[in-house]
Amino acid sequence: SGGAQGQAPEIQIHAKELLYTRERLNGILAKHTKQPLDVIEKDTDRDYFMSAEEALKYGIVDKIIEKR
Repeated sequence: SGGAQGQAPEIQIHAKELLYTRERLNGILAKHTKQPLDVIEKDTDRDYFMSAEEALKYGIVDKIIEKR
């Protein structure tokens, strides 16, 4: 989470930058995971935890390395 402090204009600048960064990251995730953008937006709106198997199915990881 990001914290902004200061006068209203500074907070607005931080909020705008945060939204821009979030849009870019969501686009990158959608491109590389092949998940629809609306799914990525929903899943990144709040903390979203998944197992290694779920991450593989989602497309975030390429493979799971098993312990020897």
